[in-house]
Amino acid sequence: MDTVSKVLATDEALALIRLLQDKHGPVMFHQSGGCCDGSSPMCYPEGEFLLGEQDVRLGEIGGAPFYMSQAQYDYWKYTQLIIDVVPGRGGMFSLEGPEGVRFLTRSRVFTDEERKVLGLP
Repeated sequence: MDTVSKVLATDEALALIRLLQDKHGPVMFHQSGGCCDGSSPMCYPEGEFLLGEQDVRLGEIGGAPFYMSQAQYDYWKYTQLIIDVVPGRGGMFSLEGPEGVRFLTRSRVFTDEERKVLGLP
């Protein structure tokens, strides 16, 4: 096992990302930590969400960078995020809202071997 992705996307999520990229150009994701939109993966036109020094880049899905805050990452670092799509309205600030679907974060705990590859205790 050479690499382990911290964030992945289902085929449905990848198709939606392509649709959003066709409509809006390059996009980015930030995993919301709560407040108004719960804890949803939020999709924005790239550069329209201001990242802070405490944001961690987990990887890319569909060519789009995916971030979350360091504080939230500290809780989730032992899990792989799997971004999916389900019917319904999601966060009102996320680009997929008008499409009648929303991104959803599923997760699974990394195996012992995956944690070693990632350098996690």
